[in-house]
Amino acid sequence: MRPTPPTLSDPSWDRLVALWPEVTRNNPFQRAKLAGVASAPRDWQEFQSRVPLTTKAELVADQQAHLPYGTNLTFPIDRYTRCHQTSGTHGEPLRWLDTPESWSAMVDDWCAVFRAAGVGSGDRILFAFSFGPFIGFWLAFEAGQRLGALCVAGGGMSSALRLKVLRENACTVLCCTPTYALHLAETAAAEGIDLSTTTVRTLVVAGEPGGSLPSTRTLLRDRWGGARVFDHHGMTETGPVTYEHPERPGTLVIIPDCVHPEVIDPQTAAPLPVGSEGELVLTTLRRTGSPLLRYRTGDRVRLERENGLWILPGGILGRIDDMVVIRGVNIYPTAIDEWVRRSGDVGEYRVTEDRRGALAELGVELEADAETAARLESRLRDELALRVPVTAVPRGSLPRFELKARRWRRLG
Repeated sequence: MRPTPPTLSDPSWDRLVALWPEVTRNNPFQRAKLAGVASAPRDWQEFQSRVPLTTKAELVADQQAHLPYGTNLTFPIDRYTRCHQTSGTHGEPLRWLDTPESWSAMVDDWCAVFRAAGVGSGDRILFAFSFGPFIGFWLAFEAGQRLGALCVAGGGMSSALRLKVLRENACTVLCCTPTYALHLAETAAAEGIDLSTTTVRTLVVAGEPGGSLPSTRTLLRDRWGGARVFDHHGMTETGPVTYEHPERPGTLVIIPDCVHPEVIDPQTAAPLPVGSEGELVLTTLRRTGSPLLRYRTGDRVRLERENGLWILPGGILGRIDDMVVIRGVNIYPTAIDEWVRRSGDVGEYRVTEDRRGALAELGVELEADAETAARLESRLRDELALRVPVTAVPRGSLPRFELKARRWRRLG
């Protein structure tokens, strides 16, 4: 049975109406999830109240029980032409399949990201990442081609070589993580390259919350000669989800009609009203081959509705499971990152969470001079009411990252 359309026209609901019979008839995973839903929901409120949440743990268990791809497949396996894999940053990696139709729909969504960033025909885009199984910027590469931009693959290159390719091809757009954009700027400084003399006018960043953090944005803009920093986010499981509000830096816009968002209390899983901060839940509306209904993303956001659009002020505020408690103090990595970037001239940093003793300890290694390290230590003490030792270490001594940065380590 198809869901009943609401009285007012709602393109997102129309997409769910089209998706519902496909997944309830043909998708074994979704059919099992919806076994307790006797009839199709009649509106989004009923959908939210009757359709169960989906977790990554369920998807991982399904894939392990039905190797190699699981049962969240709406069509026979020979209909699928793309296979990607999650990064494994948070738990076991997932393989994800797409049909040509689902892939094309997600490329359309990435075209929306580029259009919002003012990127299109005539631009030259350098994709500074390795083209591995992680979905990364694969979609972006095809979207750039679809829009008529010249797309330059930067896989399998050193940072110095990528800078050379960027300059020789007169690239106007750089796609990478915020961390890697900072590392490229550091490499440029070591090579004696003034990035303000390059043709790069836009940095399209993703993969980490930094693209929406004011201090990181300012640092990127300064080190790239005033280039615009444009944030967005997505997931292997959902595809592209947001793009930065063209007039409100640091605010993300849910791509219209590609996903339906909700926000829930991460502890109780109870739905929260619009305007609340909580965990982002997404229903994919065009990825029919491997759909997700009410998927818990683990992202901490504030979800608001404005002029017919769903928006996330402040972007992705962090991960629900990233919060650590040190001596009764709740600490989010994004807050540490913001304070580090505001502290002065810093290369990389690393945070160590040590739980080997009776009391948990937090420490920071900082590629900076002793004065900057002391200033950050004082700032952390004021902000957290907690002593966090900050140690100055030589430039280049800490790890660098091409994709998602992993700056936190745990001992014990």
